[in-house]
Amino acid sequence: MALDNSQYKAIIRGYEQTRDANRALLVSRTEKVYDTIPGFRELADSVSVRSVDSARRMLDGEENVMESLHRELARIASRQKEMLTQYGFPSDYLEPVYTCPDCQDTGYVTASDDSSGIFKKKCHCFRQQEIRILYAQSNIQDMISRENFSTLSYDYYQGDDLGRFEAAVSLCRKFIENFNNSCQNLFLYGTVGTGKSFLSGCIAKELLQEGHSVIYFSSSGLFETLARYSFDFKSKEALADFYEDFYSCDLLIIDDLGTEITNNFVTSQLFSCLNERYLRRKATLISTNISLAELRDRYSDRIFSRITSHFTLCKLTGPDIRILKKRLAKTSVTM
Repeated sequence: MALDNSQYKAIIRGYEQTRDANRALLVSRTEKVYDTIPGFRELADSVSVRSVDSARRMLDGEENVMESLHRELARIASRQKEMLTQYGFPSDYLEPVYTCPDCQDTGYVTASDDSSGIFKKKCHCFRQQEIRILYAQSNIQDMISRENFSTLSYDYYQGDDLGRFEAAVSLCRKFIENFNNSCQNLFLYGTVGTGKSFLSGCIAKELLQEGHSVIYFSSSGLFETLARYSFDFKSKEALADFYEDFYSCDLLIIDDLGTEITNNFVTSQLFSCLNERYLRRKATLISTNISLAELRDRYSDRIFSRITSHFTLCKLTGPDIRILKKRLAKTSVTM
C-alpha cells in the first residue's frame, strides 16, 4: 500500500512549509543578534568580503589561499560564538534550524549499500507520516496527547496495586531508555482499566519524539485490516506493502488483544507477526485484559510459548480507573 500522488504532495508541501518557517526563525534570530551585539553584523559581513578576496587571489595564481581562508573563517566563527555567549545567547543560536536534523527537513537522507551504492531514501520522519496516513494512526496522536508521562498519576492506586503500577512505570521507562541498544518486547496484562493502554501511549509518545516509527492498532482493527487485504484478490500488492510496514516498523503496539473474534486466521497471523518481528529484532508491545491462562487457552501453544519466552510480562491490578474518575467527577459536582 503506497501513498497516492496527492498524499505524497501533501507531505512534501509540509516539509516546504517547515523549511520556510525555520528560515524565517533564523532571520528573526539574526536580526535580534545584530540589534543586540555591537559589531556582530560587521563581523558577519567580513566573511563574504574575505571569501571574495580569496577567490580573486586564487585567480591571480596565489598559493595556499584556501588554507588561509579556512583559518580566518574558523577564527571569525569562534569569535562570533564568544560574542553570542557574552550577551546571553546560546553559542549555536545562529546555526541553521531543522525540525528533523537527520534529513534537514527534506524528508530524505543519503544511504548506501553494496548493490546500489549511494542513494536517497525516506527519512524516519517521512516514514512516520506515511504510517499515520496509510494506517489511520490519528487515533494514537489523540491518545498520546492525553495519555503520556506528563499526565501520569499514582492517585488511583493503593497497596499492592500501587506497587505493581510503580513497577510497571519503571519498566516502561527502562524500555524507552534501552530501546536503541536492545531488542525488547513488552506484554502488559491484567484487569480492565488499570493503565495498560495508558502506559502504551506513554511509550509511543517518547519513541515518536525520538524519531522512531510506531504503528498502533487495536487488536480487532488489526485483524480486520489483515482479513480485508488477505481475502481481496485485488489487494495483494497492498497486503505485501502492509506486511512490510507491519513487520519492519521500530515498534508495533497491539492494544486490547483478546477483543477480536479469535479463529484460525487470527491465530496464524498473530504467530507470523510475533515470529517475523522477533527474527527482524523489532520491538512489539501487547496489552490485554485476559489472563495468562486465558492466553494459553485462546491461542495456540506456540503463541503462548513465544510471548512467555520473548516478552517481559507485566501485570497490573486495581479498580477500573475510567469508572473511578467518573465517580469522582460526579462526587465533586454534587458537593
